[in-house]
Amino acid sequence: MSEHYHVHAHWDAEAKVWVSTSNIPGLHVEADTLGEFIELVEALAPEMLSDNLGIRGPVPVELRADRTLELVVA
Repeated sequence: MSEHYHVHAHWDAEAKVWVSTSNIPGLHVEADTLGEFIELVEALAPEMLSDNLGIRGPVPVELRADRTLELVVA
């Protein structure tokens, strides 16, 4: 059975950036927007999987994002 790879985007409200946690060795991503975050994961994850784990070919990577919004309700 193959490994299940994942990347989790967390919003750092203090730094105002999306920050990653992942089980892909060597992958660390920070970005101002979620769109930029996804683009970086798409660009960097294949390289990290290849260089650090010797993986080739298609690999499913689950991406999850979370952010807590503080809303003012009138």
